[in-house]
Amino acid sequence: MSRPPGAILFARYAYAPNSLGYCGPVDHRALLDYAAAGSVDAGLRQLARGFEGAYPNLELIARATGRADPLDARVVEAYWLGNDLLDEVDMRTFRASLQQRFRRRAGTRWGFLAEAVPVGAVPNHAFHVFGVYPWIGLLNGDRRDTPLAALDRCRIRWGQVLSADGDEVVVRSRPLLFDGRRLALGPARAEVVERAVDGVGFVGELAAGEWVSLHWHWVCDRLTPRQLVNLRANTLRQLAIGNELVSHPPAATVLG
Repeated sequence: MSRPPGAILFARYAYAPNSLGYCGPVDHRALLDYAAAGSVDAGLRQLARGFEGAYPNLELIARATGRADPLDARVVEAYWLGNDLLDEVDMRTFRASLQQRFRRRAGTRWGFLAEAVPVGAVPNHAFHVFGVYPWIGLLNGDRRDTPLAALDRCRIRWGQVLSADGDEVVVRSRPLLFDGRRLALGPARAEVVERAVDGVGFVGELAAGEWVSLHWHWVCDRLTPRQLVNLRANTLRQLAIGNELVSHPPAATVLG
């Protein structure tokens, strides 16, 4: 399976929340068109820099691993799915980055956010969903979803294709469950997601049995076996941190 350039990979994962108005610049159609066409230029790079949550993490991972380009494909993969580059990020540098970006927004909750770093948190999307967003108020307010649904749909999740018809795909995926104290992955169930808008999408034809990555309502990419393992492991690692390794579990605080 040939892999797309990093800037295209970034657009594939950034498109869904951007189309819902949750993050990034206002021109979500441009992200869709760039990612569908597979073309990279200065305009796409400028759009990527407009994602104030994600792009600083790409810069951090790139610096820590000696890569000049924050949109290097391995760096982008590390942020969205997880890979071994995350283990090269120095804990003190990561904490300093978080402090600069979120201490004021977290206010009195800053210490609760920061306590995840020495117990294994890494600068990728799963940590921001489960470890940052609850403490800076992004699961409250005027979101259209309940906090649990927002956590579930905002995380990058995996699904196995059951069928595909037009712009829609039926996948089998595992939802987040909350028992009053812990977040966990529930039993797999069928879910309808989108792979295209009027035929414009990122993955083309899909066959039953293939594994895909999902963000909000959207199919982002096909997953290789290695990526599937990394995404599962990274998700479970962050859930374990939030459930067991910190003194102030964010999910219990926000959802309880």
